[in-house]
Amino acid sequence: MNRNGLRTVFLMTLVAVLLMIVGQLLGGTTGLIIAFIVAMGMNVFSYWQSDKMVLRMYDAQLIDQQSHPQLYRMVSELVERADLPMPKLYIIPQQQPNAFATGRNPEHAAVAFTQGILQTLNRNELRGVTAHELAHIKNRDILTQTIVTTVVSALSLLAQFAYFIPMGNSERGSNPLVALIVLITAPIAAMMLKAAISRTREYEADREGAEISGNPQHLASALQRIQKAAEEVPMRVSESAMRSTSHMFPVNPFSGGKLMSLFATHPDTEDRVSRLLYMERTGEYQFK
Repeated sequence: MNRNGLRTVFLMTLVAVLLMIVGQLLGGTTGLIIAFIVAMGMNVFSYWQSDKMVLRMYDAQLIDQQSHPQLYRMVSELVERADLPMPKLYIIPQQQPNAFATGRNPEHAAVAFTQGILQTLNRNELRGVTAHELAHIKNRDILTQTIVTTVVSALSLLAQFAYFIPMGNSERGSNPLVALIVLITAPIAAMMLKAAISRTREYEADREGAEISGNPQHLASALQRIQKAAEEVPMRVSESAMRSTSHMFPVNPFSGGKLMSLFATHPDTEDRVSRLLYMERTGEYQFK
């Protein structure tokens, strides 16, 4: 099993363990059993259906070669350069320029583009962003990224369970301290998990995406334009989508709501741009 496969197993195990611990604390043996059943169901759902859940969150619409011939042709060319199967393509009805890749493996992958990115970026910049997303697919980041969405949602549910479900059982009585601890730590754990998963992967996808597209400057220019737009054009989605999916985009689409830098889901855009421009100057992006 490769490194990403191990990460995915770890995340799925983490969901099960966290739910079972909280189930035990809140409901004793009965709570533990219920939590175990929920955790197993959530893991099955995460592997087979979490990509569809994410696409539904953004009301993404499947497209084909007939409806978007230029986009389809561009992706086909980059897919051939990356030696990947052709992913399904989706359009998201949002004006903010952004995109993400999802799926459980390269054979079952999808790339979703907002309407805004198709209208805002020029062809070379769009190539750069598409190559970045294909790099995530090639590196098998997409399953881990998509499962993180489910994990973050599960952590958010833990806080709600702690708030709404009566604490303790007939043997031990109530324990409001458990609820308070879960209520505080679950959202922080969710933010830290997204930050840990995303930052290093974005750097690697930038590097490999530059190789696929053949020009790091195209992605650098796109990142600058998307960053500026993310601060000016809001992504209009539910609160749950904001909490659980920000790590999937090349630039955080919710950066207008400033979080502590410790919990930032993405590396600094200017640092990424500097690295890409250095790659262009030194020629390190060339295929070997």
